[in-house]
Amino acid sequence: MTPAVLVLAGPVTREGVTGLCEDVHALLVTGTGGGGGGRDPVVVCDVAGLGPPGLDTVELLARVQLTARRAGGRIRLRDPAPALLAFLDLVGLRFDVEGEREGKAEQREPALGVEEAVEPGDPAL
Repeated sequence: MTPAVLVLAGPVTREGVTGLCEDVHALLVTGTGGGGGGRDPVVVCDVAGLGPPGLDTVELLARVQLTARRAGGRIRLRDPAPALLAFLDLVGLRFDVEGEREGKAEQREPALGVEEAVEPGDPAL
């Protein structure tokens, strides 16, 4: 099933957030948010027209995601600007992005001490 698409346009205002949350809830509850294959229903949020990221944008996306999760689904971002992704990362929010592989392993340094071998008789640290 193809996910429903909700186009988010800027500038973002606090008054507009409530209406968008209601739209996402309606899409997920009525079953028009796609999912397919037994997965959570998804609403794709086209964020290309949001403009420069700010705290109102972060609040919008956080509240829309919370609304989706409460309705048993999730949102996926379409066409996010690199500045928006960086800003979301800065405030500690992660979103699925359309076109990225799901379940992609993070690239990071291995934990310290993982490769160290322990010899019998070594004192515990």
